[in-house]
Amino acid sequence: MAIKIGDKASMAKTVTESDVYLFAGITGDLNPAHVNEQYAQGTPFKTRIAHGMLSGGFISAVLAMKLPGPGTIYLSQEMKFTKPVFIGDTITAEVEAIEFIDKGKFKILELATTCYNQHGDVVLEGRAKVIPPKAE
Repeated sequence: MAIKIGDKASMAKTVTESDVYLFAGITGDLNPAHVNEQYAQGTPFKTRIAHGMLSGGFISAVLAMKLPGPGTIYLSQEMKFTKPVFIGDTITAEVEAIEFIDKGKFKILELATTCYNQHGDVVLEGRAKVIPPKAE
């Protein structure tokens, strides 16, 4: 099936304490705002927040598995983190095809990328550029 401008795909995931600790362990980002509740109580958020790049990873999953799908090559990602993500939040990552850029031998697909929490608040917005897999 050919990708068309306006096509969308999404996935949802509830962020768990394990997700935050596993992400911290994998990346080495042990910022106490993420992993130390006592420290986090002194921040403007009053509790731990998930790593912003965890939400970015949800965008990556949609690109790799849904739109454009398996075989996608990620070229770039711009992200703005607009609200914190808390443990227990359900985050929906959504991508929308917005432009094809012809590079001769291949095309680059630009997509709007957005993550929402369970209240409909935007927590991440940006744009991604990918090389979609060849249509079979």
